[in-house]
Amino acid sequence: MKLDLLVEIGTEELPARFVDGALGQMQEAAEKQLADLRLTYDRLEVKGTPRRLALLVFGLAARQEDLVREMKGPSARVAFDETGAPTKAALGFARGQGVSVDELEIRETEQGRYVFAITRSAGRPAADVLAEWLPGFIAGLQFPKSMRWGDGTLRFARPVRWLVALLDGQVLPVTLDGVAAGRISRGHRFLAKGDVVLDGPADYVERMRAAYVLVDGPERTQAVRDEVRRAAEAHGASVLEDEDLVAEVANLVEWPAAVVGSFDESFLQLPRAALITPMREHQRYFPLADKAGRLLPLFVAVANGPREDMDVVRRGNEKVLAARLADARFFYDEDRKTPLADYVPRLKDVVFQERLGTVYEKVERVRALAASLARMAGADEEVAAVVDRAAYLAKADLVTQMVYEFPELQGVMGREYALLSGEGEAVADAVFEHYLPRFAGDELPRTLAGSILSVADKLDTIVGCFGVDLIPTGSQDPYALRRQALGVVRIVSGFPLEIHLGEALSAALAAFGGRFDDEADALLQRVMDFFAQRVRGMLLDQGVRHD
Repeated sequence: MKLDLLVEIGTEELPARFVDGALGQMQEAAEKQLADLRLTYDRLEVKGTPRRLALLVFGLAARQEDLVREMKGPSARVAFDETGAPTKAALGFARGQGVSVDELEIRETEQGRYVFAITRSAGRPAADVLAEWLPGFIAGLQFPKSMRWGDGTLRFARPVRWLVALLDGQVLPVTLDGVAAGRISRGHRFLAKGDVVLDGPADYVERMRAAYVLVDGPERTQAVRDEVRRAAEAHGASVLEDEDLVAEVANLVEWPAAVVGSFDESFLQLPRAALITPMREHQRYFPLADKAGRLLPLFVAVANGPREDMDVVRRGNEKVLAARLADARFFYDEDRKTPLADYVPRLKDVVFQERLGTVYEKVERVRALAASLARMAGADEEVAAVVDRAAYLAKADLVTQMVYEFPELQGVMGREYALLSGEGEAVADAVFEHYLPRFAGDELPRTLAGSILSVADKLDTIVGCFGVDLIPTGSQDPYALRRQALGVVRIVSGFPLEIHLGEALSAALAAFGGRFDDEADALLQRVMDFFAQRVRGMLLDQGVRHD
């Protein structure tokens, strides 16, 4: 006999970034723990929205598999005498394993004939096992941040408000931090009328859809895409593609409904990135463009379900965005009053890392290292001059108002302000490119100057952090040294740059002015080993054999 299991954890709204991680944990933990519990099944799925995390198991065994244990004992010649009578060794082994001597078996092994004790424990009913297992399974879910509420002891991302636990339609006797399991779920916070009575996983998706909740992540994600696209097309516009934003918005809503808003055309005079960033990063809006890719004074916001007052929703979003863009324009106008180079001295008041000094000191080190790398790479005088100037200006935008408010724009505004300050395009491009690549799969610098400066900046960070023992551990890498090392490898191999890593690291160490001389050899070896691990991992990812 096979059973179906449905577990739904109902919560206050979870942060969007928590949902997929929690579902991934549920899938992995349930698969492993059910196997450990000797409960077989046909199929296991997880579903989730900002207000619920669900586990669906189909074809679950009604009982655990019996537990069979085989213990090897003494050799047959030691366990039995010449007449076949059990010796003290056999009697003691049987007693220790909880079996009679008559139940011992003699088997042939590679080492000869040995005595074995076979014990069997009958499996328990799945209902009993699951009722004991579920509280610990739920409590074991980990989140970037968790909380306690009321008088309970459970730590979870947000307060748990209801719990469904059904095995073949029957409620399991489970209580989680004072919340008793039942068969009652809740539909959409505003659109559903009344509670939702559940019977099991078979019709779970359909019943929740009838209550205006799309519990299936891929279905909800596609609904967001379709809603945004239809809304844009109704205004003769196209959406700037952003799958990360689609995925995030899908975990902010349970029943997506798009609304198109507008903003004053004068904001289009802002740099493109300064216009898009407040929309995407801060408001989770989708910018719209014309057929030529030019931004329009329009955006799409995705609400959590359609309402009769969608005009009120639209106006509310327009008002919030107008304030954001007004701030961006103010910051941009203020920043432009000062040449980019005049911001550099202010970096003396910005700490890079308390044991590695200020950002200004980092700029000086990177400038010296970049000059050395330019010589190693055989750069001509013109490129070397671009590298030097860009190195001086590279971090200047960190103290501008625009980047302070929108950190995502570091480098982007550096390039913009460099051009406005009369710097050459090559210098402006290198200022932007020195941050590349920013994440896995990101673009690489396109210019030699940008590549040299990017490598110099990353090597300075890596060598400095290793020098003060800020070395990445299993889950801790606060300065993203792994990513930066991979970035160096990708740039050097992809451009390519004729730079010897050992010489480059020695130059990076020298830029610290002898601070680490007492441990220079050991430090360089640790960093070289760190790079070797990154290179090995990258090659394995590319399908290169480990040998």
